[in-house]
Amino acid sequence: MRLITFMRKGAQHPEIGARLPHQAGDRILPFADCAKLKKVANFPSSMKEFLRAGDVAMNQAKSWVSTAQEDAKEILLSADKITYLPPIPDADKFLCVGKNYRTHLEELKRTNLIKEIPQEPTGFIKLNSCLAGHLTEVVRPKGITRLDYEPELVFVIGKRALGAKKDEALSYVAGVTILNDLTCRDLQLREVASGSRFWTAKNAPGFGPLGPEIVTIDEIPNVYDLWMTCSVNGEERMRVNTSDQIWKISDILEHFSRFIPIEPGDMFSTGAPGGVAVGKENAEDLYLKPGDVVECSIDGISTLSTTIIDEA
Repeated sequence: MRLITFMRKGAQHPEIGARLPHQAGDRILPFADCAKLKKVANFPSSMKEFLRAGDVAMNQAKSWVSTAQEDAKEILLSADKITYLPPIPDADKFLCVGKNYRTHLEELKRTNLIKEIPQEPTGFIKLNSCLAGHLTEVVRPKGITRLDYEPELVFVIGKRALGAKKDEALSYVAGVTILNDLTCRDLQLREVASGSRFWTAKNAPGFGPLGPEIVTIDEIPNVYDLWMTCSVNGEERMRVNTSDQIWKISDILEHFSRFIPIEPGDMFSTGAPGGVAVGKENAEDLYLKPGDVVECSIDGISTLSTTIIDEA
């Protein structure tokens, strides 16, 4: 199932639903309308509420999706009637694991962004205020010339985890989505020099395109064998398999849930693969410029698209 948070064009309030891929154009199943149609009371209205409701809400939504083309045609929306929002725009915790792909670590070492490989998962916080939805225009701030792309696999937590063990980690995962962890390399180099943890370089408004959807975990064949790709203006810039990750979601969840409760709707981004602009000899030619269309994908499963524009 493809879970989305969206807003109808002209509306003022976000909704949740499912994207139904269709040859004639995607269709959107709004859960609020479906609950009315099926006479289901008090169905969750936000993604965090939906995930907190557990298997009851998830199984109800799956049953609606499975029959939507037959018995809910009248409430389906065409995708051009909505605006995609981040699937979870208000996570209590969005933890980003850094330095997690071997190929990316080599890039960072060559550019003096790191000195050594960490001995355990490290992370920083992605702020909700920087998140943006699928098909969003992201402003490159004035004075920034080295804006880099970082496609990342994100795990969305579906039930409370405290003291989770590695062998049960995936049972806590509701699904996956995609983050383009846009980074100002100009600023990041200064922050590294001063001992900062990259918060400013990665948290400007719009610097967290997220989505377009949460793909439920039952639709992912193997989270440890997925191809993450990034294309700019149709040109593929990177293709790296998640098998290159040093810390798997099992390591990450066990590590961070030792003392901190991880709640439904919390997210873990699992780091940038190798192939970003900063690690290449022609980096200055590859940094994102106004007009660039960036597509970050879990190959064959989901694609997040963003357009870069200049600050007015």
